[in-house]
Amino acid sequence: MSKIHTALKTQSKGRKDTGASQSAPVLSLEAKLMLAGVSADALEEARQAQAKNGTGFFEFLLRRKAIAESDLLKILAAHFGLSVLNELPVENIDIGFTQSISIQYLKKYKMVPLVSAASALIAVNDPANFQPIDDLRKLLQRPEAEIVLAPQEAIMAAINMAYDMKRASAKDYFEEMNESSADELISEIDEAADLLDEVNDAPIIKLVNLIVSGAIKDRASDIHVEPYSANLKIRYRIDGVLYDIMSMPRRIQSPLVSRIKIMAKLNIAEKRLPQDGRIEIRIADRLIDIRVSIIPTAFGERVVLRLLDKSANILKLADLGMHDERISLLNRLIKSPYGIILVTGPTGSGKTTTLYAALSTINRPEINIITIEDPIEYQIDGVGQIQVNPKIDLTFAAGLRSIVRQDPDVILIGEIRDRETAEIAIQSSLTGHLVFSTLHTNDAASAVTRLIDMGIEPFLVTSSVIAIIAQRLVRVLCPHCKEVYVPDRESLANLGLDKSVLKDNTFYRKKGCNLCMQTGFRGRTAIFEIMTVDDDIKKLVLKTSDANQINDLAIKRGMITLQKDGIQKVLKGITTAEEVLRVTRTIKRAEDVDDIIIDT
Repeated sequence: MSKIHTALKTQSKGRKDTGASQSAPVLSLEAKLMLAGVSADALEEARQAQAKNGTGFFEFLLRRKAIAESDLLKILAAHFGLSVLNELPVENIDIGFTQSISIQYLKKYKMVPLVSAASALIAVNDPANFQPIDDLRKLLQRPEAEIVLAPQEAIMAAINMAYDMKRASAKDYFEEMNESSADELISEIDEAADLLDEVNDAPIIKLVNLIVSGAIKDRASDIHVEPYSANLKIRYRIDGVLYDIMSMPRRIQSPLVSRIKIMAKLNIAEKRLPQDGRIEIRIADRLIDIRVSIIPTAFGERVVLRLLDKSANILKLADLGMHDERISLLNRLIKSPYGIILVTGPTGSGKTTTLYAALSTINRPEINIITIEDPIEYQIDGVGQIQVNPKIDLTFAAGLRSIVRQDPDVILIGEIRDRETAEIAIQSSLTGHLVFSTLHTNDAASAVTRLIDMGIEPFLVTSSVIAIIAQRLVRVLCPHCKEVYVPDRESLANLGLDKSVLKDNTFYRKKGCNLCMQTGFRGRTAIFEIMTVDDDIKKLVLKTSDANQINDLAIKRGMITLQKDGIQKVLKGITTAEEVLRVTRTIKRAEDVDDIIIDT
């Protein structure tokens, strides 16, 4: 019997014998949690949630963010005499357990067996689940298996890897494919079917499921199915960059696209016109919304699947990657009683995520918030959300006219695409509404030029727009494998830096490991520039719509540009110089560079 099991059995026995609500081990553990900063109220709420809903005591504390997971694991490890493994040794484990143990069971209790010929470990996140731990030992027939603690992310990654390894790869399936009629491919899919559990379907269904589940496992945001003259290429977009995943014979293209059309409820007979659809699936405990776009090309239909994890939490402003001063500035701006706040950047730069973070910050019962979006990416409690539908003439402009009659305090417009939408947005802001929206421009200053180019009078722009935020996404260096290096003079010059910055700052570059798929990056963060439209900028806009002049004045007024914000993240070891240059595309010649001091 493990140390944790013995301790918890003693704890349970103490409750029965004394009738007290708290025995000594619980008091001791709770005291340690309180010393770590967990409030008494949070502990009481965790006890009530455990008694009422069966929610794990420690799981509740983590969900409420009462304590960081790393701190909690240290406390539990010290209290029960267990080890903590931040990285699990998954390279040589025996995945035989996947044949007899359900993936839902392991994910429900957040535990995974790491069994090999030499050793047996069970990694758990919540050591209070001693009954499932005992059951797992029995199923494995390894009663001596040692218990270790591990972060939830590491456990979930190990579970997914084991069950993915259990299945044949997608490449193995295409050899089973033959040109088949559409009738042979049609089959029913359970609405809430778990892709990892489907093992008896036809090969083409298995192939599609493997492609989708593989993309989700690899954190891909998009799947590209691209037909060419001799082959069919599958690519994933991971952290904003496309990667080739596999190449298959052209004969797979027709049944593969037909299967996707069936899942998206599209017309499988129509191959000459573009089609758009939607698929909702569940994979393990995650709800995934898939937007399907199909267009005809010279070599057949090309498919792009955009994956949206609906079970993901909406980020807060503090999670976006902003400097504290800019978070304070944005907090002040989004609490303005009226005006327009624009977020600009190319497609896929995180504009909607930033707007949702802003809405969740100001979302209160006394405020009426209504949005019109295309598509609605996340549902927000307490917010009325409208889906654009051009087929019935529900456009941004048409929906916006109706929204203003719903007595809103805050309006979010998914995108200002035309003059009509821009005019209604400006009218709404001038009549006491706070309006959020997005534009596709290169930087903050260009948004002013874009609005005037749409036909909006400069005096209306200056009267309504209170701030413009430009942003880009840069990939974050993998913390497990990034390495220190000394950049050359040319690399520094491209960033507008002098070699003197090397004295007080450390530069990192990508390397690659199994945790980041050998890319050297894991996840993304945003870089921002926030231009507040103050009196000086208003006067300039009334004289000229030249974006360069507006940008220069904004910098003089204290605006931190996209590139400078990116440089700060380079100097902090968050990303690389190449990443910043990739998204800002600003190159300086080495001979033009003077000493530039960056305040980090």
